[in-house]
Amino acid sequence: MDTEALKKLNKNKKLVKKLAKKYDAFLASDSLIKQIPRLLGPGLNKAGKFPSLLTHSEPMTGKVEEVKATIKFQMKKVLCLAVAIGHVEMSEDELVANINLAINFLVSLLKKNWQNVRSLYIKSTMGRPQRVF
Repeated sequence: MDTEALKKLNKNKKLVKKLAKKYDAFLASDSLIKQIPRLLGPGLNKAGKFPSLLTHSEPMTGKVEEVKATIKFQMKKVLCLAVAIGHVEMSEDELVANINLAINFLVSLLKKNWQNVRSLYIKSTMGRPQRVF
């Protein structure tokens, strides 16, 4: 979408919400990303889907793949957190690397690091949960 199409949304909360639900992620150029809060209001930010920066130097396909592979850790008011780490087609080494990366990143987000973690489980879709920590 260009700036004209975004202006047509006219900060209409329902239309912005509909747009946010329609897509999983957004990419925007550096000139457009500055205008988005003014054109759309806080709708995309509230939905947690504010666009990622897409520069002219990097290829678009690489950025799309990077956004697809990125997960977000969001702690609401519950003390439990579930995150997708891999899929069926991944090798065992890739899964282990993803699990290590996700656990270390999660622990780095917490205030007292490992002291705030009671237990960690790895669960597959059909299998039983395995306790890791």
